[in-house]
Amino acid sequence: MATGDIHRKILQRFEALYRAGIRVWPRPQVVEPSRFPASEPSAGTVISPPSHQTGPMAQPLGQEALAGRAGSQVPIATEPMPMHRRACPTGQGNEPSREDLLRELAEQVAACQRCPALVPYRTQTVFGMGNPRAELAFIGEAPGADEDRLGKPFVGRAGQLLTDMITRGMGMRREEVYICNILRCRPPNNRTPTAEEAGNCRPWLDATLSVIQPRYICCLGATAAKYLLQTDQPIGRLRGKVWEYGAAKVVCTYHPAFLLRSPNMKKEAWEDLKLLLRTMGRPIPGRAS
Repeated sequence: MATGDIHRKILQRFEALYRAGIRVWPRPQVVEPSRFPASEPSAGTVISPPSHQTGPMAQPLGQEALAGRAGSQVPIATEPMPMHRRACPTGQGNEPSREDLLRELAEQVAACQRCPALVPYRTQTVFGMGNPRAELAFIGEAPGADEDRLGKPFVGRAGQLLTDMITRGMGMRREEVYICNILRCRPPNNRTPTAEEAGNCRPWLDATLSVIQPRYICCLGATAAKYLLQTDQPIGRLRGKVWEYGAAKVVCTYHPAFLLRSPNMKKEAWEDLKLLLRTMGRPIPGRAS
């Protein structure tokens, strides 16, 4: 399929989303709050940001930077998501449901040819899976070998640990949340995604989150946090704070694959999950293993 045809199909799908009542695709509104005080804040609290900028990319980037060098032909919102959750159609009449929208977006992703280094290497694209009305979305880095083979995110050892974090750590079910990655294709040898690749995939991420409209997002690892929040700060500085992406509150933690390599850091990840639960207004279960 020619690049122009792909772009036209993307535009058509964005128009369908608009007709479905989703009026704005969010660009990240990055706010760096100070660290939580020693006493636990009330659930859902976002502490006011300081007046100074702590990193050269701490503010949202412009449209061209968000889309990557090849992404200027793909629409990305220049306004934040409204601070309320829009009602999404349930499939009555001619309006598509969230399931329909996500399924059609996944079909568009499967035809994407924007990254020459990834297209010939992938077995298939890995879109995302979970509850299309999830309150909480987890965003990882990119598919690995197991994900590339099965077409589903987080299905290997790291996926099992993520399931444990959700079920044992947070007292939730994996079916309650939505899970996806910054990239929809596996990078060669599982290397870190490039900025251009993340920019090429950014419209798919924004459109997906616009359909789901999660109130909370958990970034798994430095790459997910970097490209969702458009910041160059290390994961160590992003942890322990509540950030914003449109109307969603964002908490960052370590990637499950990193925790498998460094099990001594699971204690730190547990602190991040407790912060996420407090932010969501949920009770904190007994200490997870």
